[in-house]
Amino acid sequence: MKLVGALSITLGLALLAPAQVKTEVPPVEPNAKPVRVERVKIHGASLEGNLGGEVVDRDALVFLPPSYATAKGRRYPVVYALHGYSIGAEQWSKEIHVPQTIEGAFAKGAVEVIVVLPDSKTVYNGSMYSSSVTTGDFENYVARDVVAYMDAHYRTIPKRTSRGLVGHSMGGYGASRIGMRHSDVFGSLYIMSPCCMSARGAGGGRGGPGGGGGANMEAALAEAKTPAEAAKLPGLSTQLAVAAAWSPNPKKPPLYFDMPFGDAQQEVLNKWAANAPLVFVHQYIGNLKQYKAIAMDVGDQDGLRADTGKLHDVLDSYGIASTFEIYSGTHTSAVAVRFQNYVLPFFAKSLCSTKGCK
Repeated sequence: MKLVGALSITLGLALLAPAQVKTEVPPVEPNAKPVRVERVKIHGASLEGNLGGEVVDRDALVFLPPSYATAKGRRYPVVYALHGYSIGAEQWSKEIHVPQTIEGAFAKGAVEVIVVLPDSKTVYNGSMYSSSVTTGDFENYVARDVVAYMDAHYRTIPKRTSRGLVGHSMGGYGASRIGMRHSDVFGSLYIMSPCCMSARGAGGGRGGPGGGGGANMEAALAEAKTPAEAAKLPGLSTQLAVAAAWSPNPKKPPLYFDMPFGDAQQEVLNKWAANAPLVFVHQYIGNLKQYKAIAMDVGDQDGLRADTGKLHDVLDSYGIASTFEIYSGTHTSAVAVRFQNYVLPFFAKSLCSTKGCK
């Protein structure tokens, strides 16, 4: 069988590097004022009781705009920014070169906002920002727990029209999934190079583990006594992340999920397909129409380009206004430049920044 290796390619996760990547750094903007960086722990009520033992109190980075310390009576819109697969918030902060890019956006005229990078990395390197008894409900962790924490601890404007959601790669998947389901929480969306948009079947292809095929993989997983042991198996982390998020099984310890092996193959693949935004987007058209603005972008050398365009086409077919740009670059090369020069200016224009927001 070549099933597992092929699925990692078709889901788009295998395009992602397992370590920090080099990204283009925009020039430092003259006269840029420093933002304040705070590292906090946010308790995840939505993550409590998860069967995989994932951490419930999770790290987050909060970037406060230059005027925050002195303009004591001012409240601010908030941009929630979701990292990709195999990295956490701290590592992604280096790839998008914050705080420099946030400072640069403000220096170039973007209205000041608070920027939050919550961490959703799991033992399998990614939560898929999904709701699972195995890993925990990361969808609601972002949409409810993180938002509630920010509104309770910072001078936010606690209304959907003053909250933006953005993500890159797996985070782009998260922005699309959470955005479609939680239009009552967020008012504008920016989806960057999203992975995992399509439901696709198994087949041959590059990137699969060499050697033993599905039978050997199934046997190796059967020997794993803990999620940490399973995560160390070579070539399987992306598939385990997907299985833990999308095919959880509370009756199957110690890993508590099903893989697409044997007689269960089609049933598991159906569960994975049900989590593809290009499949479920049609259920959330009413929610998407509530957004003031939606933007998408992807590099012209990115293997996720086609599916990103398909999502734009679906929205367009329903008369939902969204911008879509294909820029010169790979999956990761321009992410910092895009964050400074496109993402933050987009939210500066689309989010309500006054106390009178409706």
